[in-house]
Amino acid sequence: MSTVRLYDTIGATYTATRRTDPRIAARIWAALGDARTVLNVGAGTGCYEPPDRDVLAIEPSALMRSQRPPHSAPCVAGSAEHLPFGDETFDAAMAVFTLHHWQDPIAGLREMRRVARRVVVLLFDTSDPSLFWLNRDYLPEFAALRAVRVLASVSDLADAIGARLDPVAIPWDCEDGFHEAYWRRPEAYLDERVRRNVSVWHGVGPDVEQRAVHSLRRDLASGRWVERNSEILDLDAAELGARLLIA
Repeated sequence: MSTVRLYDTIGATYTATRRTDPRIAARIWAALGDARTVLNVGAGTGCYEPPDRDVLAIEPSALMRSQRPPHSAPCVAGSAEHLPFGDETFDAAMAVFTLHHWQDPIAGLREMRRVARRVVVLLFDTSDPSLFWLNRDYLPEFAALRAVRVLASVSDLADAIGARLDPVAIPWDCEDGFHEAYWRRPEAYLDERVRRNVSVWHGVGPDVEQRAVHSLRRDLASGRWVERNSEILDLDAAELGARLLIA
């Protein structure tokens, strides 16, 4: 399914659980440096757009565009691989948790590099699915899903535009409900509203989803989840593969 069709299907309640986490935002905004004009690629509903800069957003899904707040940055229809702007139109181009949906991530990154003097992309290195207990113990299908959706390694993506990769720890009380956000709050994954706003669950399908939820509920009730994951219960933040690609 294309990104447009995917988010026109699952995006209706996106803003209920997906929002800007201020600690992650601070990392992104610091990486933008002194950029005054910023293009947000695959902008969705506008999370992480810096409020103190001149931002233009581009997003392929009409449903996602329709959920942008009234006073958010202007948003146009379009995709990362074909940005309708001239060379170095912007001081910076940013993209947050979107690159894994692009048809050609390297082409999209090169387009961002073409239209902006600085590129900042927040993504996940999912090359080791066992890094996150949910994938390891309940969603082994994540590995196959990743193989279908990711066309290049994180290092290949960085090399394509001469970028560096900086790790980003995920706080235990992260305010943005992406797939890994509830790593210390496992009960959240039992909430269908949380799952509906994460594309992974759509990707694995309803049968796998219900099996995983049933197993997690059982392990939480029995105490097995705590036994398996006791080492993370006192952590304030976790390294789960989040990376800032900065060029």
